[in-house]
Amino acid sequence: MKVLLWRLVMSQANTSLLDEVVQWSQETCRLELKSVLPKLTSLHHKSEGWDEHIRVLKIITDMFLPHVAQSDLENECFSKILPKAVTMFDSMIRDILIQVGGLSSQNTELCSLVRNVLKSMMQIIDALSSCVRHVGTYDEVPDLLAIRTLPTCILKVLRDTFQHCKESEVIYSGRLSLVADLLQGLFKEAYALQKGLLELLDKISLDSSASEEEVCDMVTVIHSLLDICSVISTLDMALHANTWKFLIKQSLKYQTLVEDHLHHNDISTSLCDNLLASFNNAVDLADQIKHAGLQEATHSTEHKLFQKRAKMCRFFANTLVHYIKEFKAFLTKSCRHFHQIYLQIVSKFPPSLCAPALPPVLYEELNVAALVPMDALLLQLLPLRSFAELVLQEDLYIPKEHELPQCLLLTNALNQLPSQPEEEVLPLWYAGSQSSEETPRLPLYQAVFTAFRRCYVERKVPVSLPGVMMKGQAQGQVSLHHHVCVCLCASVAVLPTQYFPVLERCLVEAVLQADSQTALLAADVWCFTARYGTAELCLHHVFLIAHLVKSCPSECYQSSHLGLLLRRMLFLMTPNHQMELLERFPSSKSENLPIWRHILLRALSNDARQRVELDVIALTQKALTDWQSGGHKLGQASKVNAVLQCLLVVVRGKPPLEEQCVSSASRIVTQLWSRMSPHQVQSHHVLKCTLQLLLSMTAVLVKNIEPQVIVRALTCVDAVVSRKCADQLLLVALEFLSSLGKVFIPPDSQSEILPRLSSLFSLLLSESSWLLHQHALEAFAQFAEITNHEEVISQSLCVEETKTKLVNYLSKAVNAQEGVVSRLERIKAEKSVIEQHIKSLETKTDVSRKLSSESAVHSEPQPKRARQESGADEEYSRYIQTAASALKALHALTEDKSGSKALHPPSWLASSLQELQVLLSEISAATSKN
Repeated sequence: MKVLLWRLVMSQANTSLLDEVVQWSQETCRLELKSVLPKLTSLHHKSEGWDEHIRVLKIITDMFLPHVAQSDLENECFSKILPKAVTMFDSMIRDILIQVGGLSSQNTELCSLVRNVLKSMMQIIDALSSCVRHVGTYDEVPDLLAIRTLPTCILKVLRDTFQHCKESEVIYSGRLSLVADLLQGLFKEAYALQKGLLELLDKISLDSSASEEEVCDMVTVIHSLLDICSVISTLDMALHANTWKFLIKQSLKYQTLVEDHLHHNDISTSLCDNLLASFNNAVDLADQIKHAGLQEATHSTEHKLFQKRAKMCRFFANTLVHYIKEFKAFLTKSCRHFHQIYLQIVSKFPPSLCAPALPPVLYEELNVAALVPMDALLLQLLPLRSFAELVLQEDLYIPKEHELPQCLLLTNALNQLPSQPEEEVLPLWYAGSQSSEETPRLPLYQAVFTAFRRCYVERKVPVSLPGVMMKGQAQGQVSLHHHVCVCLCASVAVLPTQYFPVLERCLVEAVLQADSQTALLAADVWCFTARYGTAELCLHHVFLIAHLVKSCPSECYQSSHLGLLLRRMLFLMTPNHQMELLERFPSSKSENLPIWRHILLRALSNDARQRVELDVIALTQKALTDWQSGGHKLGQASKVNAVLQCLLVVVRGKPPLEEQCVSSASRIVTQLWSRMSPHQVQSHHVLKCTLQLLLSMTAVLVKNIEPQVIVRALTCVDAVVSRKCADQLLLVALEFLSSLGKVFIPPDSQSEILPRLSSLFSLLLSESSWLLHQHALEAFAQFAEITNHEEVISQSLCVEETKTKLVNYLSKAVNAQEGVVSRLERIKAEKSVIEQHIKSLETKTDVSRKLSSESAVHSEPQPKRARQESGADEEYSRYIQTAASALKALHALTEDKSGSKALHPPSWLASSLQELQVLLSEISAATSKN
């Protein structure tokens, strides 16, 4: 009872004091400040009711604060009244949350209560604004310590206010209209309060001598603003942008003071989230504009809102880049966010397959707002080891929709690396991890090939990127292969020499892997490297490739990839270096046949070409002789096939073969056909390989082949085609059948050849496989165009359906085209099948690993040495080998050990041989004298 009586007395005393004070003039307030202000602050602290609290707060801020000395602001006023104000503000929000459930237009008493609470909240904000305005009136800006409670408390109130406004639709549900006017006023008051506070804080300046408390206070302000940013992101774009501008400005203004204390990961992550949200909003708006057909209505509300979102997107992108530039040393843990934001934004632009179809005008605005800053973002990230380790992971998981963006990121890195410091950044990207202590990372070139390999779908559909402007021409669109190849080659052109061994290893690994298009890309880059460098470098590379080809099993995909590369590289060699290749890997030795079966004769100089032709023909004749003398055993047939592969290269060579070579090759083909048994061909795989080679050579030499040999060939083809055989053999058979159109069959042989030819064409034209059927149509059309035996054409087209298909083919009629969507879905389904096939190929053999390890031994170019004359032994040996090869070939023309008729020698041959005999006698005599 005594306590209640005492409270009543004190309440009456407080009321009388407040009633008296509100009557005072400003002068009286100034005179009574020292005695009354402590009483008022004490009264404010002890007040329990909201009305009394706000009344005291307003008296202090409106009547006494203007007279408080700057040095007394914090200790005598702010620290005593503002925390209580924040507490009361929190209690008001809690009370609304409790009462709002029963709010309705019929419950006028509760509605009035809630509205009065909101008005009280506005009064507290108004009192805080008075504090900010007063501090701003001082001629000299106070130190942060002099007002340290003010920003902290205001930012807390602002955060709670914005949060309440943001959640108002949920909080008030269908009753929002009852308080919407007050909420709008509350937001405006808070908006103005924040603007005033930021202007005040902007005037404050901390120098290098700032105390730890001041630094901590500024860090608290920055983090509080970051918290506010997370709340207002969807409330007001201008407020959001201005808050971020101030946050970043203060972070940079006091960089040396606060950088060790800031939550850099939170700031950068929030920037990434805001950038992505703004970008996605802009993309969604662009899509709405497209569907509404408003892309031309640039003054429409939707278009203006889109431009605002794009502007916000550009602001956040540029802000993120600037923040990374200044604080990159503290952002190692944020690299995953930076990587993801890059991939997510790039994935929304063509040529990404998941990019929305937007009008070009809108895409151009989005490009400026988001895509262009991504280049600047990557430039800032290149020096970060954690970023390099992340994107160069060998087993980095990349979602399917981000596989192309990852590839473009790596190629963009290739483009930007030349601008980076060599000693600091280049080893990080080009060299890969160098020790077990480092986090494993791939060399950049290997990562590019790996990323390109993953883009299977994008390589199959018309994915194109802006090309490079050439000779004043506008940029065109280029394929993904072209784009990546240009970036790789441009990088190689400026690559420091110490990284060439790494480049070579990456090229070897890429060429030896199972994906053919990735191997082709590596071959393109390798050829550029050889052509761009010195002739000696090209020779070194050819030696390396030849060594790998020789070490590789003939029947594997690695052999095919390496052979293609070797074939192209020979075109880049000088004639002297081609002869050096012949010296290092002589075509006269059978162990080097795996190398020479891949070359094109037209790539060689005349001297080199003639030498290869003679050597191969001599080796082939020797192999056949050995096979014959051994009783034509099947175990030796594979050796015959090895030389026949090289002989096929020779007979396909251009310019046309010399008459002697043609004659020799024709005799060899004729000799082999005499040994081919249809029954044995069907039973033994090695003989099917022999048949395949024979058909290819016969197709080239068909004009020099006797009719009885053609009959035997058709018999063998008929035997294998009538049963299921490999598609590759059928394709070669079609090549042979098509070539028969070039020759006129003598009347005495037509009854054996023409019916069989018609029957084979008819059978192959009815193939169900679309690939074989297409090749059959092509082969038959070529045959029909040049043949003199028109009866074969009519007899081959007995089936009306076949005739219709041929007519459609000749008229270039287009079948029903596959839709874009269905094609894309089919290719996506194909991808998993192809990947499984490639995986099975790579797990079946360790050839790639073996060859890659061997190439490492040869990857360093040999030291350059002064040119020296060849030793006597080497000179004599080379000329003797050339002479022996020529004589063996000549001997093969004049004698046939198989018993068939030899070619009739010309009349001048005997005298020429006599001259050679005299020359040999002179050489022998000179040798005996020495």
